[in-house]
Amino acid sequence: MWRRVIVILESPWVDIMISIVIPVYNEEENISELYVRLTSAAEKWGDDYEVVIVDDGSSDTSLQQLEMIHRTDPRWKVLAFSRNFGHQAAISAGIFYSHGDVVAIMDADLQDPPEELPLFLEKWREDYHVVYAAGTNSKEGGLKRASYKHF
Repeated sequence: MWRRVIVILESPWVDIMISIVIPVYNEEENISELYVRLTSAAEKWGDDYEVVIVDDGSSDTSLQQLEMIHRTDPRWKVLAFSRNFGHQAAISAGIFYSHGDVVAIMDADLQDPPEELPLFLEKWREDYHVVYAAGTNSKEGGLKRASYKHF
């Protein structure tokens, strides 16, 4: 004899942690605005989050500014490379040290607006495994853009 068992599962998107990985190299002019804009945007999406910043051997005051932010806001975690290992190495390290259910990667120069992250999270919640942005306005010259299209 079979019994009917009903199992009610909570939504998998309840109480999630979002990790934002940001590689940094000599971005002292952007750090303060990055903090303000990203923190403001994060308050609107309502999920727990951490920001994993990877300083890629900056020679300016980026690292010192990030350490000050971490002291006041422990959600901002700072990894510091001893020298410049490159953008991809910084991203890889940030992903490795992330604790989130989902990882968003953005640059510190604010060309990727933090205010747009909820759109990406919405797509992720629709079960997309990878969500990425394709730029519409490029600062690169026509020759470089044509080279990209060619390859």
